[in-house]
Amino acid sequence: MAGATTALPALRAQIAAMQAGTRTPSGVLPFGDPRIDGCFPAGGLQRGGWHEVGGAGLEDETSAAPAAFSALLLRPLALSGAVVWVMRRDDLHVPGLAGLGFAAGRLILVKARDEAEVLAVLEDALATVGVVAAVGEAQTLDLKAGRRLQLACERRGATGILLRRRPYGGPVGKAREVSGSAAHTRWRIAAAPSQPPPGEPGLGPPRWRAELERCRGGRSGAWILEQSEAEHGPHPFRLVSQLADHDVVEEEFELRQVG
Repeated sequence: MAGATTALPALRAQIAAMQAGTRTPSGVLPFGDPRIDGCFPAGGLQRGGWHEVGGAGLEDETSAAPAAFSALLLRPLALSGAVVWVMRRDDLHVPGLAGLGFAAGRLILVKARDEAEVLAVLEDALATVGVVAAVGEAQTLDLKAGRRLQLACERRGATGILLRRRPYGGPVGKAREVSGSAAHTRWRIAAAPSQPPPGEPGLGPPRWRAELERCRGGRSGAWILEQSEAEHGPHPFRLVSQLADHDVVEEEFELRQVG
């Protein structure tokens, strides 16, 4: 019975890889809490594929909370290789990422001229030896480009993140729903108020309201997450609370009012 229990995560990873068209399972990035990991078919965020992370309201332009969430998500991978970050606006606050425990010395920054160049550099980075993950800031992505990104991830087992962003404002694109159908997961991230430990002054660890809008082969969910106390531990997030459906609906209403 114990052997079957041990083999179950590997079997789930193989099934998820087959559904995604991946030739070889690349493992997962678990959150370390069954209330989150249970949403993923393989028990964690799929490696060797790409994921969408975005915000709402002003976060569509600044992308501060989604960028911090993405960096912390990739923190365990940065310990074993390079992470390429492709942007259109040179405003990534690297010292802030270092404050999250991210290995800033492993970060390679690339500034692209337009979204087409962002996607081209992102694809090349994901297929490069020594690169364990890559982030590209772009607003839209069609199914063909999404498939190319997936193939690039499969070549070396790298993990990609498309950071949805309109760095210079402008109208909201129409391809958001289309691009999400090619990604393994789609997230919407917002900052959440931090709280210091009971009886201690000052600010607590950074917190995020993380909504998993779509998970291929799994299910959606919404949580309040904060940076874990173990700066270099295997699980960079700690679950603060699980959000009910009515909490998510209320938040969506408030975001529409602000927007």
